[in-house]
Amino acid sequence: MTEREFSRILGWPGYKVYRHEIDEAKRTLRLWVRRDRKNKLLICGNCGGRGHRVEEVRERELRHLPCMKYQTWLNVEYYRVKCPKCGLRTERMDEMAGKSPFSKDLEDDVGLACESAPARQVARRFQLAASTVRAIDLRYLERWSKSRNRPVVKQLGVDEIYLGKRQKFLTVVSDLATAEPLWFGPERKEATLDEFFARQLSAMQRGRIQAACVDMWEPFTKSILKWVPTCKIVFDKFHVMQHANQAVDEVRRAEFYRKGGQKRGFIKGKRWLLLTRWFNLDNDKRQMLNELFRHNRKMMKAYLLKESLDRLWTYKYEGAARRYLNRWIDQLKWQRLKPFEKLARMLLRHEEGLLNYCRMKVPFGVVEAVNGNIKALLRRGRGYRNLRYLLLKAQQMAASKTEFVTMKKVA
Repeated sequence: MTEREFSRILGWPGYKVYRHEIDEAKRTLRLWVRRDRKNKLLICGNCGGRGHRVEEVRERELRHLPCMKYQTWLNVEYYRVKCPKCGLRTERMDEMAGKSPFSKDLEDDVGLACESAPARQVARRFQLAASTVRAIDLRYLERWSKSRNRPVVKQLGVDEIYLGKRQKFLTVVSDLATAEPLWFGPERKEATLDEFFARQLSAMQRGRIQAACVDMWEPFTKSILKWVPTCKIVFDKFHVMQHANQAVDEVRRAEFYRKGGQKRGFIKGKRWLLLTRWFNLDNDKRQMLNELFRHNRKMMKAYLLKESLDRLWTYKYEGAARRYLNRWIDQLKWQRLKPFEKLARMLLRHEEGLLNYCRMKVPFGVVEAVNGNIKALLRRGRGYRNLRYLLLKAQQMAASKTEFVTMKKVA
């Protein structure tokens, strides 16, 4: 093959291959690349302005995409140009990824492969170290993040993820409109969320936030009201129902130890049945629950209270939702269910945040979906030490899924 054919294969506009060398024993292909004579535009690598003249010519060795079964190496000539604003600077070359020893084409290919495979598998495919693949993927994600437009944040979702005994909790702030995480912070303290509002958002951006979906963790609520006083706090439905499930489970345990003999057999092994919604059960499971309810009325009352509480979020008007909540609490007067009485007191303390859903509708499932994506990334990558890297991976995962759904709808 001639140098002209190699220039066509390389596909760098404004540059040409003037020499090549093939080593069949080592299976390597080395190309020497320089600027074409017709390409006279000099751009400063710092400010992007036009350079006046060439001050120095240098050469850099880059690893490029493999050609057939040959590893490809490039020896690229680049200029040091005189910029009227910045002085002596390296010219900007879009084909080189900064000071990386790899070409931008190779880094983009590695980044695309890391979207669907762990770093270790990609490292074996490209014959690189796993740490090198992670560094390349991080640079690829940083370039992707800079090139995209971000919408105005109007609804926030704040939640935490348990990472284990060492790292403990990770605070996740997400945008409910785009279903993307915005920021990660260690632990789940008030100071953690204060750092997000102080460093990540300007005063104008904070003023545009209308609602925040959170669980009933008090430090998060204090921080949001301190930085965004006009924001409406909406408590997450799934966390409220989780407390209701815990109340049902406490009743189940109390009844198991209170009953004796044969009646214990009706309660044993029914925990997950009692925690499952009625419309998600098949006929056999419903018959099992009906058999349990015939022998234990307290379990029936606890299950019905849990199921009826979900109706609170179907109301559109605040007054109707408040009346329903009060009627639901009034049902507990003669039931003698202490776990549900404790739940009722908690609901009354957070009544304003529950009724805010009627004033400002927020998508509850987005926060849990974002957390599920993050946990999937943590399992696939076997943990992440760099929170910035994990955040970019989660944002790309959410954005690519959104684009796929959009294209699917259009099709």
